[in-house]
Amino acid sequence: MHKPIRCILLVDDDPDDNFFHQFVIEESGLCSEVRIAENGPDALRYLVRTDQPDYDRPDIIFLDINMPGMNGFEFLKQYHTLPGEQKSRLLLLMLTTSLNPGDQEKAAASGEVSGYYTKPLTKAMLQELVNQYFV
Repeated sequence: MHKPIRCILLVDDDPDDNFFHQFVIEESGLCSEVRIAENGPDALRYLVRTDQPDYDRPDIIFLDINMPGMNGFEFLKQYHTLPGEQKSRLLLLMLTTSLNPGDQEKAAASGEVSGYYTKPLTKAMLQELVNQYFV
């Protein structure tokens, strides 16, 4: 079966959230590959790898806001400076527990974030993204 999403990168410091979200993505049957970065610096290193095959570049990045060391907004500042070929193919989405309207506004104002979702990730959310961006 054709999987419309080649690769999703989860950027989140919570191993339980990563485990659950990876399970949801795999069970959805909509994505071929899931990569995990447990913090912003690891995610940036993953994105700028020169030995990375093109199919490993994520179609979607799900980014948490509240992470130690480098939070999601600090990641966005660094991400913004990357060349286009090192960014996600299509979408960078916030996936967070934050219901703060200020965080939503800040994400929208970044110019990089295509959507803001509240955890947990669901199969319905993935299907909605496929219907909107991959069909």
